Amino acid sequence: MTRPKRTYRKKNRSGGRTPQLLTAVVANEKGEIFDLEGYAAVGADGAQFASLTTANTIELPHGSELMFLPDRAPVLLDRSTGTLGPLDRNPYAPDEKIFPVAAFNSPGVVLTHTCAYEERPQARILPLFSYGAVGWHKKGFRSAAMVVDTEPRQDLRRMPQERIVAGVRQMQKQLPDNRLARHLEHCALTYGCPAGKNFFLGRYEAPLPTSQACNARCMGCISLQSDAQLTSSQNRIAFTPSAREIAEVALTHIRRVENAVVSFGQGCEGDPLMAAAEIEPAIRLIREATAEGTINMNTNASLPDVLADLLDAGLDSIRVSMNSVREPCYTAYFRPRGYGFDQVVESIDLTLAKGGHVAINYLNCPGFTDCPEEAAALSVFLEKHPVHLIQWRNLNFDPRRYLEIMQAAAPMGPAVGMDRLLQMIGKRYPRLRFSYFNPPRERFADLLVANQKEKKP
Repeated sequence: MTRPKRTYRKKNRSGGRTPQLLTAVVANEKGEIFDLEGYAAVGADGAQFASLTTANTIELPHGSELMFLPDRAPVLLDRSTGTLGPLDRNPYAPDEKIFPVAAFNSPGVVLTHTCAYEERPQARILPLFSYGAVGWHKKGFRSAAMVVDTEPRQDLRRMPQERIVAGVRQMQKQLPDNRLARHLEHCALTYGCPAGKNFFLGRYEAPLPTSQACNARCMGCISLQSDAQLTSSQNRIAFTPSAREIAEVALTHIRRVENAVVSFGQGCEGDPLMAAAEIEPAIRLIREATAEGTINMNTNASLPDVLADLLDAGLDSIRVSMNSVREPCYTAYFRPRGYGFDQVVESIDLTLAKGGHVAINYLNCPGFTDCPEEAAALSVFLEKHPVHLIQWRNLNFDPRRYLEIMQAAAPMGPAVGMDRLLQMIGKRYPRLRFSYFNPPRERFADLLVANQKEKKP
């Protein structure tokens, strides 16, 4: 496959002020991370490289992780010569190979640049993470990202382990024979799942994983991988909870949490529409017991007829996963089986017509998401299908390989910049909300007002 030609440029979006360059951060073969004096950090926006500055980065969010990337050489800016390109070895220790360092950012931020590197021969595909550009300034790391949601729903500082363990023990007494509750214990204590932790902490949104099956084969699926080079980060649920078990967990959460959200469609399951036979009666049981709480479904929205029945039963909102609104690019990533992009759009329109709340779980990769063709297609899509919310999420996939696959699927021009894309969409659609998390229905109207105020010049 032909690789995109790479170009090099510097950006200055500081409004006339001279931005300060960030110092490059690299790693050695032992995985030891250090800053490289005399070299500035660089980020990639597709085929374009740009130096990182205090103007186009933020402080690395708490809970983020740093990773060094094997089989690759970092792209850096030599401050003494002004040249920008790959650097294979430590200039201060020529026998030492160096490697790029990327940031896996905590929830609530969207990347503007990915880690800049050139692959060495026989480079293997990267694991299923997002790979943000990162640098060092004064006393801390800075990330090439923008904040889209400040809610501390998954802030690890607010999830003390002793309280999670206490919550698990409480639920073992309260729901002693509930298999779904036991599954969530494993999610919270073994995988460290923030959604699972929130259930046992009695806060925000509780997960309701249900489906063992899926009718898509997503390139970046984290629970079931067909690619031998990739490893799933967690196991898919191995049973289908009964309607009673689902309702028990949901009602437990709704009854003790103000403005509670309960959500089908988690990272440890397939698509929940494939388990509608259990989910529909579960929703009816919940709604027979209470009108409180928001019942949400994170889904690929592939089965509009099935979804219609769930909405009639009492489903409040859906979050539809998309990497693109261009059908060839969507199909290249999701690899659907037995449905097509038209069914996804039909489900969105159906939910809007029935008064349900619709969010797009928009999987972003700088260089693709902000290319002119994608930006134009998204704008047209929103004009025809006025969803309420875009949750800007970082795509967890090797960025170079993803760009190659998308370039083979549809045209891609030079990126305009993720910040400019969000500004353009926000200005053209002032009623559209940006965030990261699923909101409770009590906040639907409040978020709209807040978002409109934020977008005023």
